[in-house]
Amino acid sequence: MNRRDFLHVAALAPVGAVAAGPAASRPPNWERLRRRLAGTLVLPGDAGYATARRLYNPAYDRIRPGGVAYCANAADVSACLAFARDNGVPITSRSGGHSYAGWSTGTGLVIDVSRMNSVAYAGGRATIGAGAKLIDVYDRLSRHGVSIPAGSCPTVGIAGLALGGGIGVVSRKYGLTCDVLESVRVVTADGRLLTCDATHHPGLFWACRGGGGGNFGVAVSFTFRTFRTRDVTVFFLHWPWSRAEAVVKAWQSWGPSAPDALWSSLHLGRSARGLDVSVVGTYLGGRSALDRLLAPLVAAAGRTSSHSARTVSHLEGMKVMGGCASMSVAERRRMPREAFAATSHMAYGRLPAAGIRTLVNQVERGGRHSVLLDALGGAVGRVGRAETAFPHRAALFSVQYYQEGTDRGWLRRAHSDMSPFFGDHAYVNYIDPDLKNWRNAYYGANAARLAEVKSTYDPDRLFRLPQGV
Repeated sequence: MNRRDFLHVAALAPVGAVAAGPAASRPPNWERLRRRLAGTLVLPGDAGYATARRLYNPAYDRIRPGGVAYCANAADVSACLAFARDNGVPITSRSGGHSYAGWSTGTGLVIDVSRMNSVAYAGGRATIGAGAKLIDVYDRLSRHGVSIPAGSCPTVGIAGLALGGGIGVVSRKYGLTCDVLESVRVVTADGRLLTCDATHHPGLFWACRGGGGGNFGVAVSFTFRTFRTRDVTVFFLHWPWSRAEAVVKAWQSWGPSAPDALWSSLHLGRSARGLDVSVVGTYLGGRSALDRLLAPLVAAAGRTSSHSARTVSHLEGMKVMGGCASMSVAERRRMPREAFAATSHMAYGRLPAAGIRTLVNQVERGGRHSVLLDALGGAVGRVGRAETAFPHRAALFSVQYYQEGTDRGWLRRAHSDMSPFFGDHAYVNYIDPDLKNWRNAYYGANAARLAEVKSTYDPDRLFRLPQGV
C-alpha cells in the first residue's frame, strides 16, 4: 500500500492463491512447464528471480517461490494449473502484488498475470486485462474521455480490486468497481476458460463481484461499463489535533450522507511529524458548490488549520488521490515499496462518544500508524446485499488501520479495542491473517452462497487460501 500526503489509498486482496492436490511422486519438471508457456518462467538461479519473487510489501521478501510464471495468455494460466494438479505444487496468482497478508506469493508456483495488461475501449465498455495497474487503466481510458470507479494506489492490479468489491474515490457516485463489471473471463480449476456474465455461469459471475480473489479461479480479463469523465475538485482540510474528536463526530454524520458526487476520507495519523487529523476528498463539480457542501462540516468540527481545493481533470484527480501527481508515468508504475501491516472494520453505525474517544486515544499511542475512514453510502448503498457477493451495502464507511513496519502490536490492539463499537465486519480487500471470524466478517450472509459456488467450480478444492471460501 502507498500512503503519502495523508491521502487515501485503496489496497487489494490477492488475485488468487491456490494449493495443488496430492503431492506427486516425482519431482516437478519445471523445464517442461517452461517449454509449454508463451510467457516466461523464472526459476531460482535465473536472472531476474530476485525481482520476480518480490511483492509490494518488503515484509514478505523472505518467501522464495519455486517459480514465477509471467503468463502471456489464458492458455499459460491453464498450463500452470495443470502443472499444479499433476505435480502437487502449491500455486498463488498475482496481479499487482499488494495482498495485505502476502498471499500474492508462496513457496510453489506464482502465476503472475501482470503481462496481461491491455486496456481497450469501445461502445461504452472497457475490456481490461487482469494484470493492468490502476494508473494505466485511468491513463488509457482518459484518452477516450471515460473511466471506471476504482481505487487510488497507482500500482494496484485491477483484478484483486474488482474481485473483492472495489472501494474507490468516486464510489458514492458510480458504485464499487464490481458494480460496473459486466463480464469476467476466468480460468477454473479444471483448466477451462469461462466467460461469466449475468446469463453465462451467473453463480460464478456473482461470486467474482466481491467474493475475493483466490477462491474460484484465476481471472484473466474484465469488461466494465464506463462513465463519461468531467473535471473533479480535490480538497484537503486539516485541523489541530485538539479538534480530533469533534472532527470524527462531525465527519461521520456528514460524509456518508453527502450528495453522491462528494466522496471523502477522514484521516487520523501519527507520524514523525506528529499527530494529524484531516479530511481529503473528491467532488464531481466546481469549487463554489464544494465550498457550500463543506460548510456544515467545518461549522460542526471547528475552524481548520489549513484548507485547500483545486479543480483538475478526472485523470489528474486520480493521480492526486494516489499521491503521484508530480511523477512521470514510469515513476508511477514503480512506486517505492513500503513495509506495513493493516486491518479493517466496516462501520454500520456512527461511533458514540466513547467510541470516538477510544479511536483517538489509539492513534495517540506511540508509533507510526494511521486510521482511514472512507465514506460509503450513495450508489454503493443502493445495491442489494445479495445482488453481488460484496455484503456491506448498508455500511456507512470503511475503517482501515495501517501500521508502518512489520510489527502488528498496535494494529491488533486498535482493532480489538474498536471491535465493540464497529462489530464483526471487515473488507476482504484489506485481508487480515489475524482475523478469527473472517468468514462472517468478510462475507456475512453471502458466505453460504459463496460456498455453493466453490463446490460447483472447485469441488476438489484446488484453489486454497488460509482464509479461503
